[in-house]
Amino acid sequence: MFRSKIIGLGMYVPDNVVTNKDLTKVMDTSDEWILERTGIKERRHILKGDGNTTALMGVKASKIAIERANLDKDEIDLILFATLSPDYYFPGSGVLVQKELKIKTCPAMDIRNQCSGFIYALSTADQFIKTGMYKNILVIGSENHSGGLDFSTRGRGVTVIFGDGAGAAIVSRSNDPNEGILSTHLHSQGEFAEELSLIGPSTNRWVPEIIEANNPEDTSYYPFMNGQLVFKNAVVRFSQVIEEGLKENKLTNEQIDLLVPHQANLRISQFIQKKFGLNDRQVYNNIQRYGNTTAGSIPIALTEAWQEGRVRPGDLIVLAAFGSGFTWGSAIIRW
Repeated sequence: MFRSKIIGLGMYVPDNVVTNKDLTKVMDTSDEWILERTGIKERRHILKGDGNTTALMGVKASKIAIERANLDKDEIDLILFATLSPDYYFPGSGVLVQKELKIKTCPAMDIRNQCSGFIYALSTADQFIKTGMYKNILVIGSENHSGGLDFSTRGRGVTVIFGDGAGAAIVSRSNDPNEGILSTHLHSQGEFAEELSLIGPSTNRWVPEIIEANNPEDTSYYPFMNGQLVFKNAVVRFSQVIEEGLKENKLTNEQIDLLVPHQANLRISQFIQKKFGLNDRQVYNNIQRYGNTTAGSIPIALTEAWQEGRVRPGDLIVLAAFGSGFTWGSAIIRW
């Protein structure tokens, strides 16, 4: 059986920086309130007219990853695109990336698993490579949150958290049993599906109905989050899925060189760091600068960590995520 290995990473975030102070101009909040609850100082938002979309940010990150992998774009066998904020209802963003990169007829598909999306996509790529079906897979996580947030006091509990951006990885076949993705672990719990959700518009209640109702209190087309419930579940599931991965590979906490958690909330990351007894050099966080970029957060953080020399050959890298669904997952990687 083949082993799959990440051979190229790339990221892109919009130039437009939105600070906590900027948000105080449109809603009743403060820098202190946001910092205390989330650890976020600023995030990036697409500016109207800057040419960015979810797919196009994914293209920009992908071009960097492909170049760093020393691949020709036509060597890509499959495109996997993780997002909750696609450019269109259909087709998916994967084929839009394919179009922009001018890749002819390789398959492309989207993965809708929100904050866990990149882990799910990475796991999917891993299976395709292990079975020998594909050799080089482009895995993307990208989000345009700012286009669909409630920039008012009513929406502040969610809006202050999220940012825009994209990350990409080239996952390729390796014959070396001592490197690459050792295992991935995926879970979901659908009973909590609506506790972190965006319900409409949907084909159950389409745009004409919403317009006809003309209800200013209708928030169904903005994201909803039961923050306390999400936090309580996140700290438990993060821990469990990391422990599951370590146990599967007969590894211990002390052997982790770098944990890259989904950037949901700095308080969650700090809780996990303390629980596993990891020092600051063993955990990578950048939510302070980018906010929560959902499917983009892990590939953005992993790319930055690699660029800073925090990811080196032979290192044990652990990726973990929890999010809407509820879904959660981990990947154990020997770099």
